[in-house]
Amino acid sequence: MPVPWFLLSLALGRSPIVLSLERLVGPQDTTHCSPGLSCHLWDSDILCLPGDIVPAPGPVLAPTHLQTELVLRCRKETYCDLCVRVAVHLAVHGHWEEPEDEEKFGGAADSGVEEPRNASLQAQVVLSFQAYPTARCVLLEVQVPAALVQFGQSVGSVVYDCFEAALGSEVRIWSYTQPRYEKELNLTQQLPALPWLNVSADGDNVHLVLNVSEEQHFGLSLYWNQVQGPPKPRWHKNLTGPQIITLNHTDLVPCLCIQVWPLEPDSVRTNICPFREDPRAHQNLWRAARLRLLTLQSWLLDAPCSLPAEAALCWQAPGGDPCQPLVPPLSWENVTVDKVLEFPLLKVHPNLCVQVNSWEKLQLQECLWADSLGPLKDDVLLLETRGPQDNRSLCALEPSGCTSLPSKASTRAARLGEYLLQDLQSGQCLQLWDDDLGALWACPMDKSAARGRAALLLYSADDSGFERLVGALASALCQLPLRVAVDLWSRREMSAQGPVAWFHAQRRQNLQEGGVVVLLFSPGAVALCSEWLQEGVSAPGAHGPHDAFRASLSCVLPDFLQGRAPGRYVGACFDRLLHPDSVPALFRTVPVFSLPSQLPDFLGALLQPRAPRPGRLQERAEQVSRALQPALDSYFHPPGTPAPGRGLGPGAGDGT
Repeated sequence: MPVPWFLLSLALGRSPIVLSLERLVGPQDTTHCSPGLSCHLWDSDILCLPGDIVPAPGPVLAPTHLQTELVLRCRKETYCDLCVRVAVHLAVHGHWEEPEDEEKFGGAADSGVEEPRNASLQAQVVLSFQAYPTARCVLLEVQVPAALVQFGQSVGSVVYDCFEAALGSEVRIWSYTQPRYEKELNLTQQLPALPWLNVSADGDNVHLVLNVSEEQHFGLSLYWNQVQGPPKPRWHKNLTGPQIITLNHTDLVPCLCIQVWPLEPDSVRTNICPFREDPRAHQNLWRAARLRLLTLQSWLLDAPCSLPAEAALCWQAPGGDPCQPLVPPLSWENVTVDKVLEFPLLKVHPNLCVQVNSWEKLQLQECLWADSLGPLKDDVLLLETRGPQDNRSLCALEPSGCTSLPSKASTRAARLGEYLLQDLQSGQCLQLWDDDLGALWACPMDKSAARGRAALLLYSADDSGFERLVGALASALCQLPLRVAVDLWSRREMSAQGPVAWFHAQRRQNLQEGGVVVLLFSPGAVALCSEWLQEGVSAPGAHGPHDAFRASLSCVLPDFLQGRAPGRYVGACFDRLLHPDSVPALFRTVPVFSLPSQLPDFLGALLQPRAPRPGRLQERAEQVSRALQPALDSYFHPPGTPAPGRGLGPGAGDGT
């Protein structure tokens, strides 16, 4: 339904110049042109396909200037739509070709064809109009008599009435002619917005002020505007004015847009995106961006808005040194949000990480493979460079640079250079990448490494988010003197052996070495334990290919029932996910710790009988807590969801 005149008056202001906009009566589109030219509206809705620019022989009409004017298209005296009138100014480019002979141009008296210099010049003008959420293209035909053809000079203009657009919207218009000459013209314009929708800031909060009458019913939506693909809805509510909607500044991102419309059939919707240039919004965008692993060979950048970004692999060695980009030999890759990207890797490694840059500034870094392949390894990356005649050189990537091998330098890789080269020749190194110019190898550096206590971590795979949380905990524990085994890192072995055989082998080795079994309880694990305690057996065929927790219960329960669990088992659960009192009483015969609040006691139980002194134990607990916190934040507050108490407004998240 067209916008009531009083709303247009509010939007356009009280100036007599503005309010005297020309009114067009009727819904039909029209065209007219300068005196002497003839024009015709050929089609008011065509496909917007510009095609290739192919220089046309002879003179052609080309657009030289785009001009717009706001008019009103009125269906009733008091109901009008804002409309954009477009004028395309045209000029002649190119020259007539001189005829070489009469036959070439068909100049015979009875041919019925005029001489080129007496012929009129004809062209098709294509206009494209884009204004969220619609796009239209129209085709105009214009004819210029030969008498008006002056090479390089303007011949006049053709005018199209008109493209309808919503108040407050940004429109883009572009035009070209056929036959083509050079590139098209384009123009971007911001239409007036309704003054009763105002955005204001107050400290950490942003207010959307809708100053309309109490009788006015309207819809309000917040959405993420996407350059590619449909918008992502964030919040919607039907309201009655006036209203003040409060947003927390952490909810702002550059593509957060507001759509408002009167609750009437076929009403025009107004869209504004007021946070495009807000520095806080750009900071929030990178805080919300996440790198997500899809398979061991593919990943994507997940973010609310489109980002100018590029990515490269880097090598993260244990010890906290900066991740070293592998550029060269692997170059930076352009990244598109929500589009799968793959690096040319033969194998993956937990020390391989992804760095994302924007405008040459590091914005994100994630070691994507750590959760699936285990913690960082004490490996060194060897870069093999190949030259002509099969010449090759090797260097070890270290914080100081790439150390040539063999070398007399004092670095760790240089001291172990002989062993590294032997490992490479004997096939002990893992090849990560290979092409005609070189290769990357990961070689072990743990010569004479000390062995810590073995810890077998058992959990129920409730969902993928919980599995990532388990992987983060296991990786953090590996930074201590612990040798952690978890089914998440042994999927290939489990698939080959079966979960029951895999668990029996791991439990036997763990107990022989004086290790500890960690039962990580979750709602799913509690349900499985309760089922076993009630029925005594699991359903036939219930073991999935990676269901180690269910498979373990046939051995774990007898240990608890016969009193063999103390000293061998430790229980744990995550704060806010499960209270220790929810764990079945039988399993509370061993300590059950809540993480991360009871991390010092938990680590002390795992490291027995060689637990460090209390001060050192507290330091290690803080180290594990820091490593675990990003995974906890991601699990309890997934990217793209507001934190508790930070809703987007009244009724946020209620689906209305």
